[in-house]
Amino acid sequence: MSTTGMAAGRQDGPHPFDVDTASHPGGDGRRGATVSDRWTVLTGHPNGGYLLALAVRALHEDIARPLPLVVSGFFLRPANPGRASLSTEVVRDGRRTATGQARLVQDGKEIVRATATFGDLGDGGPTHTVNTVPDLPPPEECTDPMAGIELPGVSMLDQIEYRTPRLPGWMRGAPSGRPEWEFWMRMVGREADVAALPMLVDAGPPVVMELGEKGSSTVELTVHVRGRPAPGWLACRAATRHVSDGYHEEDFDVFDSTGTLVAQSRQLAILT
Repeated sequence: MSTTGMAAGRQDGPHPFDVDTASHPGGDGRRGATVSDRWTVLTGHPNGGYLLALAVRALHEDIARPLPLVVSGFFLRPANPGRASLSTEVVRDGRRTATGQARLVQDGKEIVRATATFGDLGDGGPTHTVNTVPDLPPPEECTDPMAGIELPGVSMLDQIEYRTPRLPGWMRGAPSGRPEWEFWMRMVGREADVAALPMLVDAGPPVVMELGEKGSSTVELTVHVRGRPAPGWLACRAATRHVSDGYHEEDFDVFDSTGTLVAQSRQLAILT
């Protein structure tokens, strides 16, 4: 399975993701930022993966390593579009990796606390992948699940597009009872890169909706960056195996257009 292609609707000037994850030095070890309203989800609040990408990019400004290898974010309370501040700290700078933490704050309250270890990939080390690439028809032979659907207040759908062989059961009013989904995804007007991966692993609808649930909110999200994405659509697999007392995990794998695993994540979420 392999497909390539350019993201639709390329834009002149900086892409919204690059604008909306930017921050600027503000003195006293802090950075100023604006939480954008272009990444809101069903709750009306900005998406957690977008907030994590904002925090990790700010931390990366302090760490002279090529890319984040592993990122973990704790979501302490919902964010709102508007002004925010970030504080960053480099905890350790070693020979091969460097680790730091970032805090995203609004109105004096901590919204997200993120830790990340930065390093590099592609040094020729052993590579072995047991997990298989989702067996999907080419994107052009798939269905746009959002075609004809309007969700006021869910602005993130303007930034991400999806293709799937068939509509998920919950979208047809008949949840399958199997909380899993394999699909294509890409950013509108921008190729995916490493900076976007912490957002993209949180960009799909919660697969627990296949159990008839309305959705869920992320408590903690860990992302492993496994490679630099090649241009084109991303093949994604999301799955939940356990729901316990209203909490569930969701595993998410991302393969690029060459079939290479580029990110995997696990989050703990609470049903809403």
